[in-house]
Amino acid sequence: MVNYEGMFLLDSGKFAADHEGTVAHLMEILEKAGAEIVAHRPWQDGKLAYEIEGHMKGLHYLVYFTMPGSGMDLITRACHLSDIVIRQMVIKQPQTLFDAMVSAIDPSSAPEAPAEEVKGQSDDDGPDYDAIDDDDED
Repeated sequence: MVNYEGMFLLDSGKFAADHEGTVAHLMEILEKAGAEIVAHRPWQDGKLAYEIEGHMKGLHYLVYFTMPGSGMDLITRACHLSDIVIRQMVIKQPQTLFDAMVSAIDPSSAPEAPAEEVKGQSDDDGPDYDAIDDDDED
């Protein structure tokens, strides 16, 4: 399984009219291609820099998922046939970046730190800064 980050430009009018239905449509496209969704959320809704397929506004929707590489053709084809997805961009992510982004989007799904790391940390581990005393400048 390969880690992917997908940015999908959705029709903001359809998203505003049916939030759950629009997200369900996108998740269905990904799941039919064999993707396992790890985290997803709307990212930015607003005016586009230029008109795309008659759309002046769009909603960028961010999805992190794992999937075999063979499913990418299915996602591309389904997005081109969809009347909700205007554009899509999917990139591979290394495991460390993937985990960091997933935890930023959905803190409840973040991998927990091993007990030794948490146990060994204390407040004294950081740099020790002395208070600045302005009276010593005489």
